Amino acid sequence: AGVRADALRPRWDFPGAFYFVGTVVSTIGFGMTTPATVGGKIFLIFYGLIGCASTILFFNLFLERLITVIAYIMKSCHQRQLQRRGALPQDSLKNPGRSEADSLAGWKPSVYYVMLILCVASLLISCCASAMYTSIEGWSYFDSLYFCFVAFSTIGFGDFVSSQNAQYDSQGLYRFANFMFILMGVCCIYSLFNVISILIKQSVNWILRKMDGGCCQQCQRKLLPSRRNVVMPGNVQNRCNISIDTDGVMDSDTDGRRLSGEMISMKDFLAANKVSLAILQKQLSETANGCPPQASVLSRDNEFSGGVGAFAIMNNRLAETSGDR
Repeated sequence: AGVRADALRPRWDFPGAFYFVGTVVSTIGFGMTTPATVGGKIFLIFYGLIGCASTILFFNLFLERLITVIAYIMKSCHQRQLQRRGALPQDSLKNPGRSEADSLAGWKPSVYYVMLILCVASLLISCCASAMYTSIEGWSYFDSLYFCFVAFSTIGFGDFVSSQNAQYDSQGLYRFANFMFILMGVCCIYSLFNVISILIKQSVNWILRKMDGGCCQQCQRKLLPSRRNVVMPGNVQNRCNISIDTDGVMDSDTDGRRLSGEMISMKDFLAANKVSLAILQKQLSETANGCPPQASVLSRDNEFSGGVGAFAIMNNRLAETSGDR
């Protein structure tokens, strides 16, 4: 009765430890298998920093290679369709001197087609894995599909966990297949989530453009009949079209008022601060992306362009086709 509960826990074998490491670095974290000793917990903290960061890098590299392959296949199909229509010469597909980057330059696949391909791939892997879990774990097919989504999306509730029984038929083969299904499923779902994030970004951009257009029209209607004076200068009428590529508000009338010593309103002061903040954000973004200052123009139609990691990969490799909606 005086024996600690941790002492009664069986020691892990190599396949069990390998499965636990996979759940840690992939951030699934079912919670069914945890370190019991102080040394194991300390080691997990330091190993998790390196392991999780390396796994995120692996997912990003997988996403980049996957998008490259999909783009190459889709471009080949697009070229063949153009050849059938007579828009391209027949020798355009056979050009061994060109590199992979040159062959994909100038053409990007639609984000909708890429999302469809990733949906089909994720569904196919989930269905195959669910068939295996149904026959080996004894779960229903719906519960197996539910487990696949929870595991592949790295949610990891822990209500269903695979490979927890003491003995299985062909245990080594099952654990290897379980690991491969989880690995491929997490990679596909991770890529699918990033594609969906691009669609969300495009939807937000479209909503912002609609709101910004309506706001500018309302501001012009309200400020058009207003008189120009010291408190309400004429440049307020163009407040919705302030340029962020300059170091200040481009209005000679306002500059003249400031040079003559007249009082400026608080609205003009706030507008100048907003322009300076936008210029600072633009310069920081150019520096982070490795571009020299004034090398790129900040577009109002692409408020979330650039980025780092998977978001930058998707922006650079996929065509944004929902700008006009």
